[in-house]
Amino acid sequence: MAIKEYTSVVEVAGPLMIVEGVEGIMYGEVVEIETGKGEIRHGQVLDAMETRAVVQVFEGTSDLDTKSTKARFLGETMKLGVSTSMLGRVFDGAGRPRDGKGEIIPEKRLDINGYPMNPSAREFPREFIQTGMSTIDGMNTLVRGQKLPIFSGSGLPHNELAAQIARQARVLGKGEDFVVIFAAMGITAEEAHFFRSDFERTGALERIVMFLNLADDPAVERIITPRLALTTAEYFAYEKDLHVLVIFTDVTNYANALREISAARNEVPGRRGYPGYMYTDLAMSYERAGRVIGKKGTITQIPILTMPDDDITHPIPDLTGYITEGQIVLGRPLHMRGVYPPVDVLPCLSRLMNQGIGKERTREDHKDVASQMYALYAEGRDLRDLVAVVGEEALSERDRKVLQFADAFEDEFTRQDYNDDRTIEYTLSTAWRLMSILEKEELTKIGRDAIEKYYPKPEDRWKQKEEGEGLAYHGVTGDIAMKDVDEL
Repeated sequence: MAIKEYTSVVEVAGPLMIVEGVEGIMYGEVVEIETGKGEIRHGQVLDAMETRAVVQVFEGTSDLDTKSTKARFLGETMKLGVSTSMLGRVFDGAGRPRDGKGEIIPEKRLDINGYPMNPSAREFPREFIQTGMSTIDGMNTLVRGQKLPIFSGSGLPHNELAAQIARQARVLGKGEDFVVIFAAMGITAEEAHFFRSDFERTGALERIVMFLNLADDPAVERIITPRLALTTAEYFAYEKDLHVLVIFTDVTNYANALREISAARNEVPGRRGYPGYMYTDLAMSYERAGRVIGKKGTITQIPILTMPDDDITHPIPDLTGYITEGQIVLGRPLHMRGVYPPVDVLPCLSRLMNQGIGKERTREDHKDVASQMYALYAEGRDLRDLVAVVGEEALSERDRKVLQFADAFEDEFTRQDYNDDRTIEYTLSTAWRLMSILEKEELTKIGRDAIEKYYPKPEDRWKQKEEGEGLAYHGVTGDIAMKDVDEL
């Protein structure tokens, strides 16, 4: 299509620019904007009417005026040049190189909005992904093609958890490549430095493509960052037959950018000022995860969002929960106790967990073990509240064991080191050792065959640690190291 140039900019509001007298303009079309000083910026058509176009300007609208600004409509939607050479590279939120290594030579250019996927072409997610985190692998398993968000809060270590999952996540099986697409939106320069240095230090950057939109970058740029990341993921998954894990942080910053644009357009606000179409907009990103029949590659998503005021009913986590298949919730009380990762398993859920575990995937006892652990921990948390009222002396012998189990669960199953990469076998073995606090007959959610096969021998059962010392369990070797309680 021919390039159309207009000098009829009539209004600039926030991140938006309005051009009058246009014709033949389409939604999503790329716009090249020339300021009065000759500076070139880029934008995208957000709303196309018969004679008017609303353009969102990615580099911001400062210094734009209605007299000298030129708008060139390029006749195509925004595309991203993709190539396998993107692995190990760092880009900004608009897809420009941020690592000083120059432009990539693209193998092809893809529309960042993706292409509609026929629902009948989707294949149900089933295979297990090992993250090395016991609370995820053991209790809320992630499977290929799933979208499993992490709900966090301000000040909680979701960035550390995201980096650890990006480093450790792997597909079990021989000859299956795995790459990570990491998209950060609205993060600080300090956080960006943390991610880059951590991935470089561990060598994980070689299989990671990073898109970094910083807090001082234009907010409107955050709208396209996840689309760039997902377009890259679709290239690696469906054209290079690779298994891809996409990690977003922070979806809350993305939603706030949506709200800013909506306000600039004078749209009628929805809940807490967010636009009414936020559900649809989030779904357009989340639903690009999955498996396609006939394609070897898969796309799995872990969006991370911070809940304002730790409110899980806030519109962003609320709508995310409707679209995705569960959630991992970080708990502030665990974090205050120094437990890392502070995953509170009680409000957590993985709706596809049962499809990815069991014989020939993880282990035949996995489902029953997870159910029993969840039940005992929930009971132990309730008993803590009861003890605060009546005292521990009023508890039965079994209640004391369950209370002991809840403490051990947090200290030895939930808690693990930042570099602790646990295998699923080690996670399940640790679970059995903790459940040995109770007798075999009290494990009512596990089959007798599994109990006879996996219940620890007397010498391997859980033992109360002595005062002044603690146990740290490392899944890489399975060894038990003695450490000071203060160090844990």
